[in-house]
Amino acid sequence: MGRSRYKVLPDAKTYFATCAIVNWLPLFSQPELAQVVLNSLQFLHEEARLVLHAYVVMENHMHLIGSSADFSKEIKNFKSYTARSIVDLLHQNGPSFYLDQLKRLKRRHKKDQIYQVWQEGFHPQAILNEHILREKIEYVHHNPVRRDYVEYPEQWRYSSAAQYAGSPGLVPIEILR
Repeated sequence: MGRSRYKVLPDAKTYFATCAIVNWLPLFSQPELAQVVLNSLQFLHEEARLVLHAYVVMENHMHLIGSSADFSKEIKNFKSYTARSIVDLLHQNGPSFYLDQLKRLKRRHKKDQIYQVWQEGFHPQAILNEHILREKIEYVHHNPVRRDYVEYPEQWRYSSAAQYAGSPGLVPIEILR
């Protein structure tokens, strides 16, 4: 049996996805580690491999809405690249506590690596109509509000909410309305 009930559908092009850090460790509370995620999303945009429509990076997970000809492959590559980059940064200047945790939390079947940064899977949910799209954009942007980090979604630095409100953002997006 597969590991997830969520599947990438062959006909769908736009998805809502969630990527979480193992054991919900708050790695992205360190701005340089959050920046790894933003830089990778920027790269995928520049290379036209992923069209980003909405995102939020929280301290221990991220949500995004994106479109791609091969969404599953792009998210897998994104997670692989960011994991390697995060581990490299932690080796350079991060606390060894996180490296120890990422090593201890690595799944046993992952024999080709020492650390595991991301939880397995990314829970893709196809955006099949406008109602689901609006619901998911609202969910993504209100994540920091629900956590009481900010009063308004556009106040969260690591989110596309400001762009939907007409202000510049950190990563290029294609706004869906």
